[in-house]
Amino acid sequence: MVGGGIAGLCAALAARRTGVSVRLLDNAPVAMRGGNARHARNFRVVHGEPTPYVPDSYHASEFLAELGSVTGGTADQTLAERMVSGSETLVPWLIENGVAMQPPSLGVVPYSRRTVFPLGGGKAMINALYRQAAALDIAISSNSEVRALRDVADGGWIVEMAGSAPGESVIEARAVIVCAGGPGADAAWLRAHYGKSADGLMLRGTPYADGRMLDHLIGLGGCAVGEPTVCHMVAVDARGPRFDGGIVTRITAIPCGMVVDRFGARIDAIGAGQEPTHYARWGPRIAACDDQMAYLILDADGLQRAAPQAFAPIEAETIAALAAALDFEPAKLAAAVASFNATQPTGARPLIRAPFAAYPMRAGITFVHHGVAVDERLRVRWADGRANATLYAAGMIMAANVLRRGYLAGLGITLSAVFGRLAGEEAAHHVAR
Repeated sequence: MVGGGIAGLCAALAARRTGVSVRLLDNAPVAMRGGNARHARNFRVVHGEPTPYVPDSYHASEFLAELGSVTGGTADQTLAERMVSGSETLVPWLIENGVAMQPPSLGVVPYSRRTVFPLGGGKAMINALYRQAAALDIAISSNSEVRALRDVADGGWIVEMAGSAPGESVIEARAVIVCAGGPGADAAWLRAHYGKSADGLMLRGTPYADGRMLDHLIGLGGCAVGEPTVCHMVAVDARGPRFDGGIVTRITAIPCGMVVDRFGARIDAIGAGQEPTHYARWGPRIAACDDQMAYLILDADGLQRAAPQAFAPIEAETIAALAAALDFEPAKLAAAVASFNATQPTGARPLIRAPFAAYPMRAGITFVHHGVAVDERLRVRWADGRANATLYAAGMIMAANVLRRGYLAGLGITLSAVFGRLAGEEAAHHVAR
């Protein structure tokens, strides 16, 4: 397995349980293992009736319909159906592998009939899976970056590690599953596809998902799927880290106020309302601003309605004082507030009560809708249409097969875990045969 996130772990565990030997290679250090799943809160699952971990019901037909709605019908239908079907048994499978789930009865998670919350969040889930992997004698190598894959005559692969001399630090494998995450964490890659604006973008997840394995697979002849210039991005606090800020740096209070650019002029995002999808609409709008910077402006009522954020707001008793704190022209910010109060979006309230506050924002990339094509058995497809019987891919590196645009809450973990498990089973069965 190449990659130590949720997809690689599930692939490793599934393959090992069939009786084959497994080696997991992760380019991240131990303290950063787990990829973007470390930041996860929940994941989407099908269930026909209430369970101890999710209320009511959520049927496969609903899941598929919602997926079709956000992707515009571009998903590979066979893979989409395999993912949705696999989600139904995902909770008991994860529990079997040591992951604890959060019962809604404890009252510390929001109501959701579509998603399950792992107890302790994504980091606890990742740690549990690594403990299970160690218990099953899966060989795990952290700080181990794969430099190249070379196929051999009998159908297997030579895996070369970065920095190794010829003939050293190489692994012979009967099958390889690449779960190395999607692109985006490589600054040069971002600039190549997004131009100079890439320098103002933030990456919400791991800095180790740099896209190099994706480029390598495509260089070997793998078929690319999706678009490297299309990504899911949301508004995040500009004071957060460039990489790995996770969910806590997301700005959630935009419906409680108004947004201005770095000069203090009011801006809007087309179609962004009060619904959850407003997050994804504001990310690209902020990325289009000068210097990829914008500010959320709130009054006292907005601050009271807003959920707590990772960083404290910048506060002032007057609009003029807030403008000075943000280095805006006071008249320009005052005009923006007056315009907002005169033509408020549906559901918004006027900005009239002190103190006034601001959050500096940038666009944070969640993932890029670009990856390598796979068939229904998660085998990598070559550009000529053939599928490779010993080379598989799972997780965000192949997510564009079912997610060429849009997103659903909790889909990332479901997609990665289900396809990781399936890839592990498929590869192990091939090796066993």
